[in-house]
Amino acid sequence: MNRAEFFTRLPVWLTLAGYVLGTVFYLLARGRPAWDVRARLAWTVACVALVVHVACAFHFYHDWQHTSALRETARQTAEVFSWNWGGGLYVNYAFMALWAADVCWWWRGLDRYRRRAWPVTAAWHGLLIFMFFNATVVFASGALRWLGLLLCGGVGLLWWVNGGSVKRGER
Repeated sequence: MNRAEFFTRLPVWLTLAGYVLGTVFYLLARGRPAWDVRARLAWTVACVALVVHVACAFHFYHDWQHTSALRETARQTAEVFSWNWGGGLYVNYAFMALWAADVCWWWRGLDRYRRRAWPVTAAWHGLLIFMFFNATVVFASGALRWLGLLLCGGVGLLWWVNGGSVKRGER
């Protein structure tokens, strides 16, 4: 693995780890503020790592050219789905912006974040799992694909088992 690949992939692993840890801490907090604080910190690190990943990809692979990233996204999409479409890049931009907004919302107050409407929480985490599943299972290969499947399945199961307590407003 060369330097560019290392510095582009490392933030992806930090994003995935922060996402998983943040979700686990969030779901298991149950009235323990220290767990909520840890969840928010992991969530923030994951979001920042995602931004660093995108910056490294643009720096090392696309020479800061949006058209280059768009062509590569279209190529990868065509390779997996036989559909030459680069629109996934815009989906990723939107995802990054939404995650940054979610982090800001959380930093405005733990109680405020916990009290948001259940459909907002469910939709947001559904989108997160969908994006991570695509990044680690659909578009990845080898050991990363299996690890992604395990982590996405584990987080999905955790939401299935513990999401009801979040829905009922239990902390």
